[in-house]
Amino acid sequence: MRTLVLNAGSSSLKLSLLDDGTTVRTDTVDPGDDDALAGFADGDPPDAVGHRIVHGGDEFTGPVAVDDEVVRRIDALRGLAPQHQGPALDVLRRARELVPEVPHVACFDTAFHRTIPDAAATYAVPARWREEFGIRRYGFHGMAHEWSARRTGELLGRDPATLRVVNAHIGAGASLCAIDRGLSVDTTMGFTPTSGLVMGSRSGDLDPAVPLWLAGHGLDPDDVAAALDRDSGLLALAGESDPQKVQEAADAGDARAATALDVWGHRARAGLAAMAAATAGLDVLTFSGGVGEHQPWMRERAVRGLGFLGLTLDPARNDDARGGDAVLSPDGAAVRILAVTSREDVIIAEQVAAVAGRAG
Repeated sequence: MRTLVLNAGSSSLKLSLLDDGTTVRTDTVDPGDDDALAGFADGDPPDAVGHRIVHGGDEFTGPVAVDDEVVRRIDALRGLAPQHQGPALDVLRRARELVPEVPHVACFDTAFHRTIPDAAATYAVPARWREEFGIRRYGFHGMAHEWSARRTGELLGRDPATLRVVNAHIGAGASLCAIDRGLSVDTTMGFTPTSGLVMGSRSGDLDPAVPLWLAGHGLDPDDVAAALDRDSGLLALAGESDPQKVQEAADAGDARAATALDVWGHRARAGLAAMAAATAGLDVLTFSGGVGEHQPWMRERAVRGLGFLGLTLDPARNDDARGGDAVLSPDGAAVRILAVTSREDVIIAEQVAAVAGRAG
């Protein structure tokens, strides 16, 4: 099966064409580049198209064939992940027009976290909020976390069902996931992708009274929500959302940048310890995502002081790993540390094949 995978972010669109799981062609373009999208579908057209959708809410717990009703239901969830849901929907609609003769399948980042137990997923808020509005922890980056758990087993020659893994998926957005024997049991993102770690432009965890207090002092609630997504995080602390540029500024003596990295590191280490508690111990820590895979200094900062969990980096291996799968821990380490290249496209292609097979 030839599968075209469309992974729409807030500012880019990743296109991958896979033939029975083998990548034939990839590109990253502007989300509005219809020519690039059409180019992937011309010549030898795909048998199906898979779409990464960030938020599935309560109703989408697995991949689903797309029709007009599914589009409407996904659109109803737009407000829960405004930076991602809107662009993904725009791409989905245009792709259905450009490639109308093949099945389209929506694959949801929240679906991997459907195994999180109630103790980790439930917020202590009024029952009406939970029952009527679906207020709970959903979690995100599910396909990246799922791939990391699988690839970790392959790299170590172990069955993923025997491993306790914490995956740190770190890019412009970032989340940690506790994966106990192949199943997600906790994660740092919650009802929306804004919560959890400090990110490039997102605040991460915040006292819920803060937005209410700001609104009570005259700030527009929509402006507050937008600022927590687009004007917070490293951008708010250091004036720059790119972690590498923040590190360079800190190295040059910028006190704001140094503080921003201290805040980031503090939250990351606290989160890693919490995820290790969720798996009742740790066999492997993996780093994925654009920053996690390529930035040795960020990995070192994340595990600094966590030797009591058995986490130790080999400095030379860590410094050498700037992309691609790699072992980062010393030989014989009690807890292995790996860098894993994210392959969300492979997970999506597999889900598309499963849905298309059922439909056939």
